Amino acid sequence: MNILILGAGGREHTLAWKLKQSEKLKQLFVAPGNAGTQEIAMNLPIKPTDFGAIKEAVLEHDIHMVVVGPEDPLVHGIADFFASDPDLKYIPVIGPQKKGAALEGSKDFAKRFMNRHGIPTAAYQSFTAEMLQEGFNFLGTLKPPYVLKADGLAAGKGVVILQDLDEARAELSRMLLDSKFGEASTTVVIEEFLSGIELSCFVLTDGENFKVLPMAKDYKRIGEGDTGLNTGGMGAISPVPFADESFMNKVKDRIILPTIQGLKKDKIPYKGFIFIGLIKVGDDPFVIEYNVRLGDPETEVVLPRLKNDLVELFQAVADGKLDSVELEIDPRSATTVMTVSGGYPGSYEKGKDISGLESIKDSVVFHAGTANKNGSVVTNGGRVIAVTSLAENFREALKKSYENVERIKFDGMYYRKDLGFDL
Repeated sequence: MNILILGAGGREHTLAWKLKQSEKLKQLFVAPGNAGTQEIAMNLPIKPTDFGAIKEAVLEHDIHMVVVGPEDPLVHGIADFFASDPDLKYIPVIGPQKKGAALEGSKDFAKRFMNRHGIPTAAYQSFTAEMLQEGFNFLGTLKPPYVLKADGLAAGKGVVILQDLDEARAELSRMLLDSKFGEASTTVVIEEFLSGIELSCFVLTDGENFKVLPMAKDYKRIGEGDTGLNTGGMGAISPVPFADESFMNKVKDRIILPTIQGLKKDKIPYKGFIFIGLIKVGDDPFVIEYNVRLGDPETEVVLPRLKNDLVELFQAVADGKLDSVELEIDPRSATTVMTVSGGYPGSYEKGKDISGLESIKDSVVFHAGTANKNGSVVTNGGRVIAVTSLAENFREALKKSYENVERIKFDGMYYRKDLGFDL
């Protein structure tokens, strides 16, 4: 098969790395890709939301399957675009149609879906600019901290958690009246704060059947001890030590099954990944959010533990035969440490030379934000390089990842040295 992956980050490099291991793969393309994908696939200079250019590339390169990495193309309807085009409708897209992608594209839609199907989540209300005073009043009924979420996509930056009521009301004004997050904050979801430990659950479904991939825990904050600003993710660990059999049975019964059944009840066709952001409160799981694709950097620890042929797995999704596949999981622990540009998640410079990649031993390097410039690999994003290692337990795996991270050098490089501190 010739396969096209859409996206340019660490998740897409990991997907490419995993697909490349399949004997069923003929040629691999990534649009737009990065310096890492360029080593194992053909990069195409196409934006993942440029559906016209994607169609041209699919026909030109005789693509048999499209795997969607990021959320933007899904929320904008790439799967619908393929399904409705006579030239493309026979080509499977791994990722939901627009209706299903609203689980990530609209926080309000996701909350209403959970309430409708009895899926445990934080209590909430949604507000628009005309309802500002009601929003102020609702905030007054909650205990701090106050959680405000832009309804739409805001590149992972649309969630604000504040301790002070006046600050929360001012922030609500900025989001609704001053369009702080653009169109994303036309509606704002205010919800009760849940206190617990977070983890990520990945489900692959063909619309009828589903498989639960290895659980992972990522670290979102820039600073050690989970302090400072939120990022796209500073590293991840899989499996999650506290997600034991009893807890996972609750996750399956209370969250995964009602989600899959809810999609069917609501007549929402869904083929692809459902990422369920969970929080463990006491011994009980609650849903913080849905994403409609694999998470990043969790992909960098989940896929290396998957022993299955990924092309076969995706073909089973496309054919509606996921029930015929048994997942094979490596029992070892995987850890990934993310190196980032100085200044991230604020402003940062690009184009910094990266050295030391060739000296990595017994770990896998996944490129997140890199480019090739005159034969050299340079930084091209906030998150730059992820280093993934496998070992008997997460502490050994982390030790290996950290030893290898120290071999990598670029101007302003930063990484968190305390991953796993809460495990």
